[in-house]
Amino acid sequence: MPFYRCSKCKKIWQYPIEKCPDCFLTLERIGSEKIKVVGVSKVQIPTLFHPKTPYFVLLLEDENGNKWVQKSVKEYKIGDEFEIKIKNDENAVSIWRIKYDIFEGIEKVIAILGGLEVNSETKILILPTLISPKHPYFAENTSPEFLQATIQYLIEIGVRQENIKVVAQSFDEVPIGASAQKSQLLKVCQEKKVLPVDLAEKKFVKKEGLEISEEVFSSNLIINLPILKIGKISASENILKLLKKENYLGLEYLYSASESEGGKEGSPSLTGEEILENLKEILPAPLTIAEGINIKKSNGYTTFLGLILASFNSLNLDRVFTEITMIKELPECLKSVKIENIPVLGRQIEELQYEVEKF
Repeated sequence: MPFYRCSKCKKIWQYPIEKCPDCFLTLERIGSEKIKVVGVSKVQIPTLFHPKTPYFVLLLEDENGNKWVQKSVKEYKIGDEFEIKIKNDENAVSIWRIKYDIFEGIEKVIAILGGLEVNSETKILILPTLISPKHPYFAENTSPEFLQATIQYLIEIGVRQENIKVVAQSFDEVPIGASAQKSQLLKVCQEKKVLPVDLAEKKFVKKEGLEISEEVFSSNLIINLPILKIGKISASENILKLLKKENYLGLEYLYSASESEGGKEGSPSLTGEEILENLKEILPAPLTIAEGINIKKSNGYTTFLGLILASFNSLNLDRVFTEITMIKELPECLKSVKIENIPVLGRQIEELQYEVEKF
């Protein structure tokens, strides 16, 4: 858990205010190395947002004496060390809950998966959700704050700005530039001095029946940066935006795969799972860092969930998200993905679950 300290007066805050209100100096970020349990409360009465009981509310303290509370489905005793397991597993999904600091959440979910091996020469492609010209509060596109925090994280671990590209393309009649401007993602690229790229203007390479952007093969790491939406396979669907528009629109995938047995007349019979499996064989596994902070429900309204998820397996991530939000009818593409086979790291599903669509 990070805290924020003024270098002059030494006052500490748990949330990332920009400057000390007394000294007007920029606060320094201090992390927690050793955490121990100093208090435990067992809760047995369910509430709307905490339906699974019993659970435990832990009072945690770090080596600097900073304290905070955290929900846990695992029972601890006072004096126990509190540790977050790290596991290098491409099928694992890491989850972290945030209150204020998006940067901290991104840093945490990546660290739980074992971190990234990058340097100043690493070329990175970031693929945000960018599908309509709407303001950020509609939660339709990746938020500018989430993109900004991701870019800042990459810079801080040693990636040069000129080696980061933010890519997207329009698959409808709306120019991608209009969506990039209205969503404020273009502004983030300009402020962070990274290159925005319209994939539709670049070349595509044909591999295994799929036409994939040439930009993919000149990059060392692809970061899929979707915003999650209730009842949709947002993370997996977003990866398909690396395909050529005509190829993408012609494929039978994701939701439409459940509409017919053999696919529509004149279209390939590939399902979403098959397309993603084909892409997995061709591409280096994209790292998905999914925004589940302010999410869009099926009725069009948004709600605060406060989650960030990460995985090298987008289908597993989408499946974990449906379990957290307690969706009753799974999208067809996820019905064969067994939740019990997915390693979940960081925060546990049971700590976060509630029926989001109801409230």
